[in-house]
Amino acid sequence: MVYTVGNEQDYHFKVLFLILKKLGFSWAEKLYHLSYGMVDLPSGKMKSREGTVVDADDLMADMTKTARDISEELGKLEGYSASEREELYKMIGLGALKYYILKVDPKKRILFDPEESVDFQGNTGPFIQYTYARIQSILRKAEETNVNISSAAQVSELHLKEKELLKQIQLFPETIQLAAENYSPALIANYTYDLVKEFNSFYQQVSILGEAEERKKVFRVQLSKKIGDTIKTAFRMLGIEVPERM
Repeated sequence: MVYTVGNEQDYHFKVLFLILKKLGFSWAEKLYHLSYGMVDLPSGKMKSREGTVVDADDLMADMTKTARDISEELGKLEGYSASEREELYKMIGLGALKYYILKVDPKKRILFDPEESVDFQGNTGPFIQYTYARIQSILRKAEETNVNISSAAQVSELHLKEKELLKQIQLFPETIQLAAENYSPALIANYTYDLVKEFNSFYQQVSILGEAEERKKVFRVQLSKKIGDTIKTAFRMLGIEVPERM
């Protein structure tokens, strides 16, 4: 059993677990306190006695609003219906909030900046969500142009960027294991960011759908799909949704 409680309760759980062991409960050995650093806002530390605690529902509503403001400013959502936009704002806002907190080692204290968390560049949830949506766009275009990605693509020579992506994908199972052993979702979050950075570098330097050789084109689309699947799986572990379009 894992108790996810702030580090201000470290002593309490140390004593509790020791008492349970002294009482002879064998399952006491399987108890773990996931001690996490507290979350501060730019306005300062949240204190219940001073009435500066932020309600979770209010924070989530504010994050959705922040996502709405930034998305409209960037003009990325043309052609969306009003309901689709609101659903996407919520997905981006909550994704930004969760990722910003989970990318930091649980033991460290966090200064949560709502504006920074919804940035579409850098180590943020929206940046990773946007990359996933970009991959889905590639897959839709591939289907429209009859690229058969169900067939095995045999490529004699790989581009350096393709090799780097394949190396990164192979690290995923090991990263999950390490995250479990260390009780640290941050390892999965930062792995995903590294994977996305590598994919974007690949996307900018290597032609995918514009590749003339069919076998190479099929392989690159298949590789892109694998990256998208990995992003979706990693984010599902973090409790974050990914959009098909963005």
